[in-house]
Amino acid sequence: MERPELPLPQLHAFVVLADELHFGRAAARLGIAQPPLSQQIRRLEDKVGHELFTRAPGHVTLTPAGSELLPAARRALTDLADGLAAARAVGSGQAGRLRIGFAASLALTILPGLLRTFRHQFPGVHLDIHEMTTAPQIAALHDKTIDIGLLREPPTDETELGFSTVLSEPFVAVLPSTHPLATQRTVQLAQLADSPFVLLPRTVGPTLHDQIIGLCTAAGFAPQTVQHAVEWQTVCALVETGLGVSLAPASIRRIRLKGVAFRRIEPGTARTRVAVAWRKNDHSPLVTRLLATISQDPPDSPQPAPIATGSKSRDQDPTNVSQFKRSAGVHPRPVTDASPN
Repeated sequence: MERPELPLPQLHAFVVLADELHFGRAAARLGIAQPPLSQQIRRLEDKVGHELFTRAPGHVTLTPAGSELLPAARRALTDLADGLAAARAVGSGQAGRLRIGFAASLALTILPGLLRTFRHQFPGVHLDIHEMTTAPQIAALHDKTIDIGLLREPPTDETELGFSTVLSEPFVAVLPSTHPLATQRTVQLAQLADSPFVLLPRTVGPTLHDQIIGLCTAAGFAPQTVQHAVEWQTVCALVETGLGVSLAPASIRRIRLKGVAFRRIEPGTARTRVAVAWRKNDHSPLVTRLLATISQDPPDSPQPAPIATGSKSRDQDPTNVSQFKRSAGVHPRPVTDASPN
């Protein structure tokens, strides 16, 4: 098919004249004199090879050729205007598609409020959300199958990715409600030395796994791992069966399981951090927009679920997210490039 070469000013002039059917009024709408308008129409007719208007004193009508061209000309101008608007929206970060990976446990903390805020601010952006653990998120960022990662304990040896801490929180002991230590408000880590452990496999979050092992080592024992589970909800479910105990981020307390007790640990200085990750060479305005949203204080997420302990506990569940952050030790932080140089 021969590619048409129809200048946009000629198409625009043609559509306006077809609307007005009067050269004077059409020229006034276009903001030009009548002779240049007549020249535009003549040039377009030369390209088409047929007259588009019949001209008589005080009377202008479309020819059959003009009537046939008019719908296509309107569509072309409308499509171009829509395309320009869409391109400007995407270029400014107001529209487009943003692919986000997130650790499942973040659905218990910052994720709901973050997504709600971003969607409110940028309703034209389609969010493509993928539940992924840390290691797959790192791989997906390198493979360019996600644009942003929200993960726990990012690796320290990455040079192509940027990381910034969003929040940090302490660890808690996860115990079957029938465990002898479940009657205590606080558990000394050394007291877990003889208990079997249910942990995340190192392959899905090496840094977090090593941090948990390090806590046990510092308390004087090597944990006896009897079962691995990829998601924290599964870890808690296995603990509920009595299979073992675990150490988890404090926000995991919001998982509702009647047969599980969550207890503070001593020493309680260790914290796990949540970070946002992105490709350093990705200058997408959508990525910039989301990073800017994260740098703000995250809005309230859904209210935390009561702490299911299976036995009466003196720990009171907070009734709003700000109380939850204080009681769980969750500290939001502004986004700054904290990636290794």
